[in-house]
Amino acid sequence: MKPWFENLSIPPDRSWLLFDRQLPEFSFNWHYHPQYELTYTLNSEGLRFVGDSVEAYGQNDLVLIGPNLPHAWLSRSLIDANQHHHHAIVCWFSQEWVNSLLSFMPELKNIQSILAKARRGLHFSPEFAASMSDDFLQLRALPPEEQLFSFLKILLRLSQTSAYMPLSTGRISHDVIAKDRLRMERILTWLHDHYDAPLRLAPLTKLVHLTDSQIQRIFKRSTHMSISQYIAHLRLEKSCQLLSQTDLPLNHIALKCGFSDAAHFSRQFRLLKNMPPSHYRAQFHHSERSERGDQRLSHKALHTTETELNAIKDAAKTGVR
Repeated sequence: MKPWFENLSIPPDRSWLLFDRQLPEFSFNWHYHPQYELTYTLNSEGLRFVGDSVEAYGQNDLVLIGPNLPHAWLSRSLIDANQHHHHAIVCWFSQEWVNSLLSFMPELKNIQSILAKARRGLHFSPEFAASMSDDFLQLRALPPEEQLFSFLKILLRLSQTSAYMPLSTGRISHDVIAKDRLRMERILTWLHDHYDAPLRLAPLTKLVHLTDSQIQRIFKRSTHMSISQYIAHLRLEKSCQLLSQTDLPLNHIALKCGFSDAAHFSRQFRLLKNMPPSHYRAQFHHSERSERGDQRLSHKALHTTETELNAIKDAAKTGVR
């Protein structure tokens, strides 16, 4: 797990940072930093956590996050599996840099208004984000001086639109996250290492020196899920990988992913994916399974929605065994 406080260092020859993030998955990394963050996500679907907001995200997801506002992404599926990577273009910049710009370029004053609203996090409409896609994609190939002017153009466009909604109520601060971060880091690491075993809190109480109720409270505060809900989600995602990438029998996959038996696995899978595991696997095997790299993921099978988030909670109520 990465550190919870992300210490972003802007080089002396740069006034802001641009990062082209392309990864096989976006793992849950609940963190904060003193800089603003503007993230444009494409070819990825999953859950986005900003402050106390938990929402499904998809193609053309554009979010502006204020300083010290905790956030994380948790990918669920690729939109185009042939591209192999979840993709996000991330821009970081400081309030000091903005103040410096405004001190000698008052024409940019409207930027400060949208940044003030970003203290709670802002989500821009997919239609507006799509209209800016070329601006973000072209940033990567420009020399630094042209990147700067193009980025200012992006900020100006953000300040001129009303196509956004606040994300967080603002109740969560980085002080709470700083207090819990080491314990949560240990808890999440343990869960990812032992998701295939029966869920017991006793090892966690020894690991972080807290009671069951304290662990549950910290976990809920940090992830907006109970531990059972998180494990249900994690096990199903691991099973999806095995269904799409291997020919293992369903009973083997069930046991490898922590389910007590194939029947229990199938019930949970139907609840969360609205189809049996065999139908999900069939999505990946048209054209007689050409090459693994040519397998096409079903957008319908993997699509994450708010309904599915509720289904995760319902699954936990039935008992994650």
